[in-house]
Amino acid sequence: MADDAPGPAAVPRQRLDKWLFFVRMVKSRSLAQKAIEAGDVRVNGTRATSASFQVKIGDEVSVSLRERAVLLRVLSGGTRRGPYPEARHLYEDLTPPPDAPASAGALPHASRVPGAGRPEKKERREIARLLSPAWWQQDD
Repeated sequence: MADDAPGPAAVPRQRLDKWLFFVRMVKSRSLAQKAIEAGDVRVNGTRATSASFQVKIGDEVSVSLRERAVLLRVLSGGTRRGPYPEARHLYEDLTPPPDAPASAGALPHASRVPGAGRPEKKERREIARLLSPAWWQQDD
């Protein structure tokens, strides 16, 4: 019997930093390494300790990005950092949708009362007319 047939032990694996780079979660492999070393990446619920951690198909990878946390399932390993539509085939996004902007930690958008803020040109002229009493217009 030949040993060259792929079996359960021959599951393709890939370095975690390369996979994060290929799926476009980080801009460079060095940023992926820094995120892993900072403890921002978990594989199957366990903190990844090094960039050389090997991920395989079916692993769940959670990444804490600056603005949000993402939960991904590995569908395939990549061979290059391609465009987004190509990278999208390497993972399945399991991230639950945000409930409300306030619960996601985002700050509410600034709002102001209409008419508040810097006056427009017409309003500045009206203010100038109101503030131009006789004492302001001095005769020289």
